[in-house]
Amino acid sequence: MSDGIILLDKKPGITSMASDNFIKKQLGTKKVGHSGTLDPFATGLLPIFTGKALKVMRYTDDYDKGYSCTCFLGKATETLDIEGEAVGGRLPTEEELISLRANDYKAVRDAFEQVAKTTSQIPPKYSAKKIDGKKAYELAREGVEVKMKPHAIKIYSLDIKDIREGDGGIYVSFDVFCSKGTYIRTICGDVGDITGFGAHAVSLRRIKCGPFSLEDAVTEEEIAKKREEGNMSFILPYEMALSSMPRVDVTSREYEDIRVGKKIRAKEGTKEDIRYAAYYDGKLVAVIYRATENGREIMRIERMLATDDR
Repeated sequence: MSDGIILLDKKPGITSMASDNFIKKQLGTKKVGHSGTLDPFATGLLPIFTGKALKVMRYTDDYDKGYSCTCFLGKATETLDIEGEAVGGRLPTEEELISLRANDYKAVRDAFEQVAKTTSQIPPKYSAKKIDGKKAYELAREGVEVKMKPHAIKIYSLDIKDIREGDGGIYVSFDVFCSKGTYIRTICGDVGDITGFGAHAVSLRRIKCGPFSLEDAVTEEEIAKKREEGNMSFILPYEMALSSMPRVDVTSREYEDIRVGKKIRAKEGTKEDIRYAAYYDGKLVAVIYRATENGREIMRIERMLATDDR
């Protein structure tokens, strides 16, 4: 059985696509995709969908995310992370460090507090953001100058865990929980701009993705070992991806209609513009939504998940 979700603890130095390829080889399937691309230098939670689970992956696009990050104040890089070339910034002077220590690094804390109130953000030019059908980082590597447009984001919380001096600059470790499309590298870069020191992310680890947590993730080594033992428990039911979606239960008659693609009568309490996970006999069979057709209130099928065995 390879229809489900694998919560991979991605290792550093590889792309999210390479992680997909690892799962393809382990399961012997081509039907694999991931939710929420991680930068190569980043680690942590990468939900990978296999087989029929790909049908529900689209509903993970709006997942909120959580990260643990450490940034370095004292150097700005082209990519806003540790892998990029230095493009500016400066180490704080001894006088500045003395002043910062005396005030418990208040200027640094204030900069993070200011960034935490951000409601829009400009994506890094070295990102997977699409520009006229091409990824921004591909254009950047080709030397094409692109103007990245700001987009709306929301930072729900940003907690500084540690501030320490090192390598002539300042390391700040923090946890952040945010909406989709929030670039943590940009948070680091913005803090660097505010303080005047320049900054970049030196480590980034995703700890939360929608309903999924890093504590439940497995490494490539653990997956390979379990598979060799015939233990496929690392593949989770894909219903988990829709755990936050409103649920409706359908009757046996409605289930039979859904199986053949028919619309069903509107379910009591449902509203338009909301997607519902339809269950029959405790099993997920479809994603449906309310609509009006010729004056009748109905439920249309957006995603068919019913099969002969469910």
